[in-house]
Amino acid sequence: MVRLQTFKYVLLAAAMGIALPLPAQKSQKPNIILVLVDDLGFSDIGPYGGLDIQTPNLDKLAGEGLRLKEFYNNSICAPTRASLLTGQYQHKAGVGYFNVNLGLPAYQGFLNKESLTLAEVLKTAGYSTILSGKWHVGDDKDQWPAQRGFDKSFGFIGGASNYYEINDRNKPDVQLYRNNEPFYLEKGKYLTDEITSQALGFLDEQNREQKPFFLYLAFNAPHWPLQAVPEDIAKYKGKYSIGWDSLRVQRYKNAVAKGVIDKSQQIAVHDKDLQSFGKLTWDEQQYWQRRQEVYAAMIDHVDQSLGKLLGKLKELKKDDNTLIVFISDNGAQGGNSLRLYTSRNTGPVGSAGSYEVQNSNWSQTGNSPLRNYKGTPYEGGISAPFIAWYPKQIKAGAIATGTAHLIDLAPTFYQLAGAGYPATFNGVTTNKLPGKSLVPLLTGQTDNVNRAEPLFWERGGNRAVREGKWKLVSTAENTDKYELYDIETDRAENTDLAAKYPEVVKQLKEKYQKWAQENDVVDYSRLRTQPQQGRGNAAAPAGGGRRL
Repeated sequence: MVRLQTFKYVLLAAAMGIALPLPAQKSQKPNIILVLVDDLGFSDIGPYGGLDIQTPNLDKLAGEGLRLKEFYNNSICAPTRASLLTGQYQHKAGVGYFNVNLGLPAYQGFLNKESLTLAEVLKTAGYSTILSGKWHVGDDKDQWPAQRGFDKSFGFIGGASNYYEINDRNKPDVQLYRNNEPFYLEKGKYLTDEITSQALGFLDEQNREQKPFFLYLAFNAPHWPLQAVPEDIAKYKGKYSIGWDSLRVQRYKNAVAKGVIDKSQQIAVHDKDLQSFGKLTWDEQQYWQRRQEVYAAMIDHVDQSLGKLLGKLKELKKDDNTLIVFISDNGAQGGNSLRLYTSRNTGPVGSAGSYEVQNSNWSQTGNSPLRNYKGTPYEGGISAPFIAWYPKQIKAGAIATGTAHLIDLAPTFYQLAGAGYPATFNGVTTNKLPGKSLVPLLTGQTDNVNRAEPLFWERGGNRAVREGKWKLVSTAENTDKYELYDIETDRAENTDLAAKYPEVVKQLKEKYQKWAQENDVVDYSRLRTQPQQGRGNAAAPAGGGRRL
């Protein structure tokens, strides 16, 4: 009788056009938001020492959540995204070098079927899956987000995009897509805003589904080209007259004060290739200040977007049961790739026509107090901020030690979501997850990430191993030379201890070789260095054969 009366009430309400309240969400599984920014340095935001840039929303997330002192990525865009999305080392996922095909399965340039995406696995646990932003792990349409588990998606497929559209809709600079269909950015609209508004719109749509959601919010800022909103740039006018030499030291002291760098640690030795800011002419100083003003404005605008996201969660009454993780794909850009695209400039730095790239001088500040830049196996290349916010679980203001890596996020999310990782998926045997769940860290059961296995890196001939306090490094420029650092006392990697501890070097080299064999890592000199885009135009490996 009760069911019949309820049914009659529903029919009557429908006939009268009355909107009935939706039933409460049955599952208490947490919503999960993964925020990835692009080319952000270790101390480019307030919680990690960058107090010169206004990041109040990141300050809030950090103050109410958890920060890691050491969180590792893969030093560059596509390989990081491959590990992040699959929980695999990049080679095992098929993106050992970049989103280009070098002719071997580990270097095919797109995600393989054996490596399941976060979206594919979380869907099996009843999650809605959403992407807004940059993809960069598969160019062909069958490799796009919608084909790899995302219910709703918006963004661009490749590695970079203008922030403003300056061409007509029939010839966009970089094509955007919404749910596999072409999308055209309105003239004058800033891409960071569009990525944000699309994500918020998707959350509104998802709210009717009565399921938990996973949102992958992948901003391309502050990646080149240096373009920002004029009002944001104006906030930083004159802020950088201090110059990069002084600011990098100030950032180091701020990072110590914030608790993310130990007091005993020193700042990395000054990059010998960089000119002192004080020796520049007045005009040169004005030029370089403007570039950092734009860069700061780009980060500022991402933070504003996070404020809108937090507002949306509160509006939907989902803020208490949502985990937000904020990371960067690598450190700030520097080194040799300084002016790759500036010939395309049609306007001053910061404007819609700018195609300027962030340079080593300010990037050394961005990565302070760590050494080197994006693309390298030093700390400035492979380590960046990690903030986790989950009011229901995480203790406010927590700072954790120990080594965590991209591969740890998949098992963390799956444990929180109650998602089983399948041994087979669509008839394909899946790669096992090598990472370690960080749930004990997030729930306060521990304040340290203790690993049973070392962490490993290889990209373009750059190699590294991290086990305990030790870190072994070998660069592509000198593959026969090995450097050894005690990260517990020398995170700046100022003092090479390889000659003093040859046995440690030997042990770490052996462990690297074992890992490389298990993950189909190839000596980079054996691969052709002229990769071709796309699946069908693979460059053959110089050594021949499909696998080692």
